[in-house]
Amino acid sequence: MLSLLIQKELKSIIASPKFVGTFGTCAVLILLSVFIGIQEYRASMTQYETARQLNDQEMAESSSWSALHTRVYRQPDPMQIFVSGVHYDIGRFSAISEWEEIKLRRSNYSEDPIFAIFRFIDFSFVVQIALSLLAILFTYDAINGEREQGTLKLTFANPVPRVRYILGKLIGSWLGMVIPLLIPILLALLLVLLYRIPLTADHWLRIFLLIGFSLLFFTFFLALGLLVSARTRSSSVAFLLLLVGWVTLVLIIPRAGAMLAGQLVPVPGIAEIDSKLAGYSQERWDQHSEAMSQRYQERNAVTAGMSAEEREAYEDANMWAWLEEEDAERKKLQQDISEYGRKLQEDFRNRRAIQEQLAFILARFSPASAYQLAAMQLAGNDIDLKTRYEDAMQAYRTIFNDFLDMKRKESGGHSGMRISISSESGINISTGGVDAQSLDLSEVPRFTPPDYLLSRSLGRVMPDLVLLVLFTVLAFAGAFVGFLRYDVR
Repeated sequence: MLSLLIQKELKSIIASPKFVGTFGTCAVLILLSVFIGIQEYRASMTQYETARQLNDQEMAESSSWSALHTRVYRQPDPMQIFVSGVHYDIGRFSAISEWEEIKLRRSNYSEDPIFAIFRFIDFSFVVQIALSLLAILFTYDAINGEREQGTLKLTFANPVPRVRYILGKLIGSWLGMVIPLLIPILLALLLVLLYRIPLTADHWLRIFLLIGFSLLFFTFFLALGLLVSARTRSSSVAFLLLLVGWVTLVLIIPRAGAMLAGQLVPVPGIAEIDSKLAGYSQERWDQHSEAMSQRYQERNAVTAGMSAEEREAYEDANMWAWLEEEDAERKKLQQDISEYGRKLQEDFRNRRAIQEQLAFILARFSPASAYQLAAMQLAGNDIDLKTRYEDAMQAYRTIFNDFLDMKRKESGGHSGMRISISSESGINISTGGVDAQSLDLSEVPRFTPPDYLLSRSLGRVMPDLVLLVLFTVLAFAGAFVGFLRYDVR
């Protein structure tokens, strides 16, 4: 009996005039989203490799360890083809030097603002918008539509258990739409293979999990359509209710959750943090300049009564000690500024983490938010992507600066300010020592992008998986209970 009901539902879906149009539209959207993702990924990789080569060339042209600096670029990930997440929203690189703090700059959207308006279409967007509407379109009249046509009454003129009927509706609808949709999904994966996108085994596991989450999200809207159809007697009323519910679940609740969290837990903006750091840095450098001027005056007072030869001999004897003193003061100043910046960032991150957690809790009342957050976690383009790269870059900055200090000491160069005074040339100020020969950059430490493996994301997607399963079970249970009391006449 159940198999007959499933076959009937399959034939009803495939024979429906709206099947060809909706299936064709979704198939084109899936293939188009993956194709656009592939092109964007390849363009990002070309840009990434070119930028690294230019950076290596600039480093090779440096003639002094004191003048050497570098830039670290965020490496594109193949998973951005399917889920862009925050990939295009955060900066692509950060400068690495003693004088600049870590800050990701120049995101894709800042360079191409038009894409910030319309956003990129990826696979998760197609699932969240198009496939959820497709599920509603095929289930809003699954039960009340048959009542209006009179076929429901004829069906129950036979000894058909209502449990099997509603179960057959769900399974038949699921098979009738999921199996055809697997065709463009498999073609999209074939497209990825044809373009030779470098996917590891970990990537493939995450892709298959993403497809599984997408089908679960799709199943929820199927169950929701059955629930509303089993609770209403008019298909037009059911469609209107489902459309309002779709807008609320997909568009309103996720944004309302973020806005409410922003009001409940205020977080200072990046501009405010930068302003505080810049103000503190300027104040400390002003103090350093005054102290350095005072030390220079004290040293000059010692040599006031000396002859030119005595003054030059005294300065030659003490110049290295003075430079060491100035260098130590400068390093201490930079450490204080870096520590202040670290505390500002730590406070900012802590407050932002509280705000984000509250926003996620509120937004997860929508299955669409649960799916989107899970998809971003699986792809590694979640909201923590920026923090992961900034932490890795900060650790690399420490290693890079320590390496430069070691090389400066080995080469006899100096990272502080060199102040030379003579009766012939007057005062001459230079920064650091200059090596006549080109630098050997083979020992320069290389930045390693932070790893993001499937084992790390599994624990984070479990709450979203539980929520999606719970929403689906509750929707189907509501449809089942409602249909048990449904008047088939």
